[in-house]
Amino acid sequence: MVTRTGGCACGKVRYTVKGEPFLVGVCHCTSCRKESGSVLVAYAKWPLDAFELAGTPRVHDGKSFCAECGSRLFNLHDEDVEIRIGSLDEAPTSLTPMQEGWVKRREPWLVPLAGVPQSSEDPPH
Repeated sequence: MVTRTGGCACGKVRYTVKGEPFLVGVCHCTSCRKESGSVLVAYAKWPLDAFELAGTPRVHDGKSFCAECGSRLFNLHDEDVEIRIGSLDEAPTSLTPMQEGWVKRREPWLVPLAGVPQSSEDPPH
């Protein structure tokens, strides 16, 4: 079974996810752009029981981050965790997007991901 580790820039919050994610995506929505400080967010979702946490993140509007260094890490949901791929230790990852959402907000200099379903707004989950 594949095990991936990740965490914040300062190391005070660490996590482990086991197995493969059931969804990998890219989002260009305004909220993701604002909270990431970038033009998109790449994420992957695992079942909650595949997730282990060490440290105590802060949470704002469902989004977990390190209170010390500010790194955005994940969103915890009732049944899954949505990890920000950039917070994984492995780079580049072996994860490939399965969907691309909010493409109406995609920067014109970014090309659509080949062979990946595109959604103008929220993709189906």
